[in-house]
Amino acid sequence: MKKTIILSLLTVVLVACGGKEGNQTVDKLIETKNIKGLQEKKAALQAEILKIEDALAVLDVKKEEALVSVETVKDTVFNHYLDIQGSVDTKENILIQPEFSGTLTSLTVKAGQSVTKGQILGRVDDAGISQQLASAQNQYELAKTTFDRQKNLWDKKIGSEIQYLQAQTQMVSAQKAVAQIKAQLAKTVIRAPFSGTIDEVFVEKGQVVAPSAQGLMRIVNLGNMYVSTTVPETYIGKLKVGTEVDVFLASLGKTYKGKVRQVGNFINPNNRSFGIEVSVPNPDNLLRPNQVAKLKIIDYVNKEAIVVPTNVIQEDGEGNKFIYIVEGSNGKTGTAKKCVVTTGKSSDNVTEIVSGLKANTIIVTDGVNNISEGMKLNF
Repeated sequence: MKKTIILSLLTVVLVACGGKEGNQTVDKLIETKNIKGLQEKKAALQAEILKIEDALAVLDVKKEEALVSVETVKDTVFNHYLDIQGSVDTKENILIQPEFSGTLTSLTVKAGQSVTKGQILGRVDDAGISQQLASAQNQYELAKTTFDRQKNLWDKKIGSEIQYLQAQTQMVSAQKAVAQIKAQLAKTVIRAPFSGTIDEVFVEKGQVVAPSAQGLMRIVNLGNMYVSTTVPETYIGKLKVGTEVDVFLASLGKTYKGKVRQVGNFINPNNRSFGIEVSVPNPDNLLRPNQVAKLKIIDYVNKEAIVVPTNVIQEDGEGNKFIYIVEGSNGKTGTAKKCVVTTGKSSDNVTEIVSGLKANTIIVTDGVNNISEGMKLNF
């Protein structure tokens, strides 16, 4: 029907236009190379075609039926998320290094063993420091006895002050010597710097170790995990300590609830971003350092929003965004109507509708590409 109307109207237009420009036909204008006349005929034809299309849009309404899926939109809470990728880490993940060079005379732990802070993990041969300590302690005891006697005499006004001060100085010097040797001897004992698990042991008992050599073992505490990442500069006013974050671990298929615990104070000039740390609970000890995590940070909330599936929103030739709603619904059938809307933010495959759509309106959610305005809908 549409093609017949267009062809008939075009014939009329061509005949009518043929009488212009001195009653010259299109063929005559071409033959005479009359550019102005051809341009006038072209403009006239284009104007008539536009009128025809507008008339057909109103008159030639489709009467076909379509099977679609629908839903009723409601006011709901809409959260918009910033999706970024980060890396799981922990502050308590270190290689334990010996503080003293010598032979490893004792190794009391193995990989996978849980340890507590301060627990002895091994010992290094002290190279005679313990004997030096015993000698220094004897000298201190002698110096202390001498001082105590000299003090008793001085309290009774017997002896000279210089003797008393010399005895005191010798005692203090001996005491400091003992403390210094004890500090040296303590370096031969390897202790756990924090509670955690021995992840790997790199040495064997009897091996010679040194502070500059390879570490003795790795200790990890999985109870204080966090995710570190960088965020675009534009979000600097939207993130603060305590902001809730959804942390998704693809390797585990699990989502954890975390909170921002630190916000960086420096903007990287190379990529205009700043760093954040998100604390993550690890009740099952499934998190591991260097795991890849996907963070969803809420940066916008609308508690009374109208949202629709993003894929139902279409755009016409004039750039207007629209959706199809159902008019005259009886629960099973209705009529399609084009509804122009203004959209807001999108998140999780849904889009916020800022204006143009009211709550409790029935919208078409499936089959939107196969319908047009005025079409009968079955659902």
